[in-house]
Amino acid sequence: MKLSLRAVLPLTALALSIGAGTVYYTVDGGVDAQRPNLDVSVQGPAAEAEVAKSYVGDPDDPATWRLPIEAYMATPVQARVVSSARDELFDQCMQEAGYPDWKPAPDLPQIGGKTLTDWRYGIHEAELASTRGYHPAQGEQEAYDAAMTEGAVDESGAPNSAVSACATKVDSDVPTVQPEGIVQQVSGEAFSDSRKNAEVVAAFAKWSACMTGKGYSYKAPMDANDDPRFADSTEVSRLEIDTATADISCREEADVTRKWFNAESEIQRAKISNHLKEFNLAAETAKQAVAKAQAV
Repeated sequence: MKLSLRAVLPLTALALSIGAGTVYYTVDGGVDAQRPNLDVSVQGPAAEAEVAKSYVGDPDDPATWRLPIEAYMATPVQARVVSSARDELFDQCMQEAGYPDWKPAPDLPQIGGKTLTDWRYGIHEAELASTRGYHPAQGEQEAYDAAMTEGAVDESGAPNSAVSACATKVDSDVPTVQPEGIVQQVSGEAFSDSRKNAEVVAAFAKWSACMTGKGYSYKAPMDANDDPRFADSTEVSRLEIDTATADISCREEADVTRKWFNAESEIQRAKISNHLKEFNLAAETAKQAVAKAQAV
């Protein structure tokens, strides 16, 4: 089944640590080698000045835009470093436990959007839509399907108790960089709330009218992507391609993506300001996990 745009971009895997006017740590140092020194004692509306801002790289490419919440999460590079270190430690633990042939299930390849904002508000690449509609690139889909088919390949005979023991050890040595609960909560709430923003509602209405003029009946942009007629991952119909092409054209006419991004950014900043101490602690936790991974 075709992955939905929201499902393609799990929050736990695709966050970037960039905010306008601030400098953040990265796994390989460079220009953003440390986090800003935010005052964790400030809470509520007064704290909003201390909250990371949104960032727009290429105005025409939503994949380069960054939401405020991303400043408090691990970057994709950092996540890969942590994942690699954890895999290495897990393999070592299983080997020491007497199961040198133990193999984990393969990592699923990246599919669809490449950043948190890429495809978050819907498709935006006209060239890709002209051949794949609402589906990811064919090569990505094939690689993903192959990995899913392969599944778990462990034939070592290792009991669950050994795997669980190693999992506990690895979690202790190098924790995951999965965002804290408050980060995931605010991300979900802000996305949902942003759809009710007056400018976003107006943009949706303008988009819907544009689509109607082209012969398509949808109330909101995600309704087109989630059309069950386009759910088969193995088939991209002419109807889907035509719909997706019209969708992108109407998105541009109504400026849907930019207005939606701006609305969600402001909502996120307000929500983060109410939990600033928790967010800064979440960022510090991720930073510590990366440091432990680098030490492996």
